[in-house]
Amino acid sequence: MTFAGSPDRVEARLVPDAGYEFDAFRISGFPRKLGLRFVRALGRAATAPAACAAIIRRRRPDAVLGGGGYVAGPMVLAASLLRIPTALTEADAHFGLANRLAAPFARRVYLAYPVEGRTTSRYNVVGRAIPERSRSIATAEARAFFGLPAEGPVVLIAGAMAGAHALNEFAVETFGADGPAVLHITGDRDFDEVAASVSRPGYVVVPTTDRPGAAYSAADLVIARAGSSVWEVAAAGKPAIFVPYPYATADHQAKNAEHFVRAGGAVMVREAQLSEVGDRAKELLADPSRLTTMAAAMLAAARPDAADVIAEGLIALVRS
Repeated sequence: MTFAGSPDRVEARLVPDAGYEFDAFRISGFPRKLGLRFVRALGRAATAPAACAAIIRRRRPDAVLGGGGYVAGPMVLAASLLRIPTALTEADAHFGLANRLAAPFARRVYLAYPVEGRTTSRYNVVGRAIPERSRSIATAEARAFFGLPAEGPVVLIAGAMAGAHALNEFAVETFGADGPAVLHITGDRDFDEVAASVSRPGYVVVPTTDRPGAAYSAADLVIARAGSSVWEVAAAGKPAIFVPYPYATADHQAKNAEHFVRAGGAVMVREAQLSEVGDRAKELLADPSRLTTMAAAMLAAARPDAADVIAEGLIALVRS
C-alpha cells in the first residue's frame, strides 16, 4: 500500500512517519474569489491528472482509493482512465464538491452517513474508519497515562487539530476554577495561554496527543467539535456534547452531530449558545443513568468495522 498527495499538506509528513511510501503531486483547492491563487489552482488542476497517471504507471496498483477532498479527484480520474478499479470515501454528512466531481469516475463510494440522493448500489454507508490509536483502552490505564484522578467524573474537551479557540475559552471560564476533573486538549495555538490560566488539581492541559483513544477512554463525557472524530467518540462509547464549527462548508459539522443526536448518544449546542454547555455538562454528569443510556446509544451507532468493510470492498472490486 502506498499513498499520494500534495507535498504542501500534512500527509507529506504523516505518511512517511508512519512507515509508508508517499508520492507527491502538485494540487491545491480553489479559493472562493478570483485572482492569482485561483489561476494557480486552475493550472495545477489541469496538470495533476497527468502527474497522477505517471504515479499509477510506476506503482501499478490493483485499486485506487480516494480519501475525499480536492487531492483525491485527479488520482481517481487518472485511475479511471487507466481502467484501474477506483473508490471514494466521504467522511462527513455532506457530500463535498470534490467528491461530487470525482464520483462519476469511481465504481464505489463509501459514505460515513446516509446522504440524500446518493442511494444507488454504488453508494455504501459504512461509517468512518477508526485509526488503531483511537481505539479504547481501560479507563484506569487511560487516566493514569494523563495523570487524571482515578475516581470521580472526567470531562474531555477537545477542538480540531489546530484547536478551537471558542471552546478553549469556554473551558477555562467554566471549569478552570472548580468542577469535575478535565482533560483539555487545546491544540498548539492556544496551549500556552490555557496552561497559564489553569493550575487547579485535576485539570490537565495538553496541546495534542498521539493517543486519542486513551483520551476518550479517560472521560465520562466529551465536549468537542463535530468533525470526522465523532466516529471515534462513538466507537469509544462516550456520551458527547458536540459544538459544531459554525463556518464548516454546508454546515456539515452540524449534520454530523445530528446523526448521533438522533441516535440518542449526543447533545448538540450551537457555538452561539456556547454559554449553555456548562449547565448541560453538569446536568449530564449528575445523571449517571442518562450517561449510561447515551453511552450505549453511541456504541450502537458506531461503526468500528468501517476500515475492514472498505478493505474487503476494494478486494472484491479488484476481483470482479
